[in-house]
Amino acid sequence: MRMTRQDDGLTLLELVFAVLVLTLGIIAVLRTTDQSRLAIGGAQDRIFAQLAASNRAEEIKLLGPDAILPGNVRIGGQNFAISATSSVTAAGLVQVQVTSRSDQGPGAQRTIYVARPLR
Repeated sequence: MRMTRQDDGLTLLELVFAVLVLTLGIIAVLRTTDQSRLAIGGAQDRIFAQLAASNRAEEIKLLGPDAILPGNVRIGGQNFAISATSSVTAAGLVQVQVTSRSDQGPGAQRTIYVARPLR
């Protein structure tokens, strides 16, 4: 009877190839996770900027478009420069565009329409 050799194990080349494929997969997952973390991390600054713009818009609704309001506010430990530009629409409303920008860069913009104050 003649005995034949069976391949019961992996060769070194197959093992290296398997480790390479797993390494590439792990690197792809880590890069994706890192990109997600960066995107989520910047969301907090944008939310604060939106909050600053929304607060100023509400102040303008309450006090009128001609109200004198401070140009800087502090929200969430960040300083925001807030500007408001207004123009009269064809319908007689005042369009106010509120822009807030942080020292670190993220900003937000909000547009509201208010009635002209009676004089």
